[in-house]
Amino acid sequence: MAPSIRWVVTFTFFIATTVSGFTQKELKQILLERLGLPEVPALHRTDLEKLIIPEHVRHKYMSMLKQHRIKRRALPSLAGILRGIPGNADISGEVLYSDTTRQKLIFDMEGRIPENSEVTMAELKLFKKPLEWTQLPRRQSQRPVTNARVSVYWLQPEENGTNRTSLIDSRLVPVMESGWKNFDVTQAVHYWLKTKSQGPMLLEIWIEGERLGTYASEMARAVHFTSQDPSDKALGKPELVLYTLNLEEYGGPGDCKEETLSERTICCRQEHYINFRELTWTQYWIIEPAGYQAYHCVGVCRQPKNLLRHFGYGERTCAAVESSPLPMMYLVKKGNYTEIEVAEFPNMIVEKCGCIMDNIAVV
Repeated sequence: MAPSIRWVVTFTFFIATTVSGFTQKELKQILLERLGLPEVPALHRTDLEKLIIPEHVRHKYMSMLKQHRIKRRALPSLAGILRGIPGNADISGEVLYSDTTRQKLIFDMEGRIPENSEVTMAELKLFKKPLEWTQLPRRQSQRPVTNARVSVYWLQPEENGTNRTSLIDSRLVPVMESGWKNFDVTQAVHYWLKTKSQGPMLLEIWIEGERLGTYASEMARAVHFTSQDPSDKALGKPELVLYTLNLEEYGGPGDCKEETLSERTICCRQEHYINFRELTWTQYWIIEPAGYQAYHCVGVCRQPKNLLRHFGYGERTCAAVESSPLPMMYLVKKGNYTEIEVAEFPNMIVEKCGCIMDNIAVV
């Protein structure tokens, strides 16, 4: 019989660095296996042109995404430590363009995020102007419409001068109410940070009917947020509220300190961002998200003495011991046409790293 917990105090130290995380090949294999596909679908830019995301698909994705955010924010490493950036809680934005159904916003992010900190949450605040009753359409003999669908997209400028969009948040806003409306744009700030953008952050607001039909669309046209119109100045500009985590004080347990990483670093979790828009095999396949922080495990583990190996213990390696899923929206090729589908892919985000011995975690 193998010895009991006495082995805990009989470690010697070896330099045996291992890495636990996705390579591009491994990531591809995981996605293909999850979808039951033999190879990556042959998709091109033309498959994305005039692509319309059905309402039920968008709703399913946003529901999954919100549940995902709630679960991750409940992790012990983030519990109760969200805080505003001192002196920079609100970043005023400017409206570049506005019409009855679209609004483009710009936020100057220069120097807004302190060094050695993580943006744990970001909220976009839009002021909905009081309703002008003359703009309401004549009531039709059908189901009443009380809301409009307001969606927030992150804009990524392309080299050819166009913008590629990523859905960030979407919610129903009461047509009759006025005042500040909040949207979760944490993902947009993370995208902006990871794309190493030198310019400001661009967001686009879409205002649509809460369901299909002319009446719902006309009701949505009565929803107006403050714009570039000089008469709106007194109502309040769009605002971006950032909440950060000081990593020196609150770095998650087991997270690597980038400035001290070396070949002797003890097993820890390191940032590892996967950008779906830059991978040639995902840029037209994965619609949402544009990318995500996957993390991976790096570092060394203390090893048992030879005596313990005699009793069947192997070498301890640094690997993921806790992970979480990632909701994704993607294209499926079916003959001569494509469909949009949504699924949650398990074990896509490393939440915690530890030392593994024979598939048993010893943290």
